[in-house]
Amino acid sequence: MFYSTLVVQGADVIRHDYAADAWSGPPEGVLGWWQSTLPSGNAKRVRWAPNDVMLDLVEELSGSPERADMCYVLALLLVRRRVVRLEETEHDAQGREVSVLYCSRRETTYRVPTVIPSDERVVAIQQELADLLFAKGTD
Repeated sequence: MFYSTLVVQGADVIRHDYAADAWSGPPEGVLGWWQSTLPSGNAKRVRWAPNDVMLDLVEELSGSPERADMCYVLALLLVRRRVVRLEETEHDAQGREVSVLYCSRRETTYRVPTVIPSDERVVAIQQELADLLFAKGTD
């Protein structure tokens, strides 16, 4: 078993992993944390961070225009996982498309700009989300 946290450092979100015997609770100011077990070598199932941690990350990323494409990709993942549902699309004051997502779990509406990443950014976003949100071994 191990614990993971997400911490905002400047414009970045950093993941830290802790061995169970080194865990004394979440450090001050973490964006989110969760407990996981180390998958066996032949495990096939991908283990994501809890949905609440991913929702917290959407909220954090929504305040970073330079990472709007990553926020959009994460929002699509949450739609696919049925954590949020697409209510409608609208346009902001600048005419950009915005996805209006509703989370019944939190009774919250999220407005996520539709920012389709370039092919190069898709690879980078996939890797960053994997590093932040997939269960993996301890550091």
